[in-house]
Amino acid sequence: MRYRLAIFDWDGTLMDSIARIVACMQAASRDAGWGEVEAGAVRNIIGLGLPEAIATLCPGIDPDRAELLRARYAYYFVEGDATPMLFYPGVEAGLARLRGREGQQLAVATGKSRRGLDRIFRESASGHWFHASRTADETLSKPHPRMLEELLAELGVDVGEAVMIGDTEYDLEMARALGMDRIAVTWGVHAPERLAVSRPVLTAESVPELFDWLHG
Repeated sequence: MRYRLAIFDWDGTLMDSIARIVACMQAASRDAGWGEVEAGAVRNIIGLGLPEAIATLCPGIDPDRAELLRARYAYYFVEGDATPMLFYPGVEAGLARLRGREGQQLAVATGKSRRGLDRIFRESASGHWFHASRTADETLSKPHPRMLEELLAELGVDVGEAVMIGDTEYDLEMARALGMDRIAVTWGVHAPERLAVSRPVLTAESVPELFDWLHG
């Protein structure tokens, strides 16, 4: 077993939710009177907590407009947008394979809110796959390492026995700040050369490659 604890980002790593996030943020920005935001700019902030994402995407936005944008984004993501969200092919089988190993623990560290993560856990019937999870609104947003520190403490795992898997520099830098091993995946939002700056132990170019390496 390479690691007792494998910690996964959600959006862009396990679930292909990028198109929905982009569409919802663009619609919310228009509703809030901020105007059109480019898809590439939205992709860049995926992984951050929502307040941090809005502040980065809309520099100088006033608090009232930021709150309106947040509320409209929540509306579109939950009710107003039908863009499908599915696990990347092979993710469900890969996680099941890891769960079958004695002593293996799995966790989620995400920029989602607790309400949002619990909703997707219910909708995808996946909550029981993980031993613990942390969201940006109940601790600190990536790239601060607080959520990883809390997961290690909750599950009783040393940093050297854990790995963080994600598709953004925010995921990797969060782990790097603790000296935790990190794996970059290239099917999400940040380019491989951007991820390489964080010195991942593996850059996985496919879901099977990721889970074969973790299982090795």
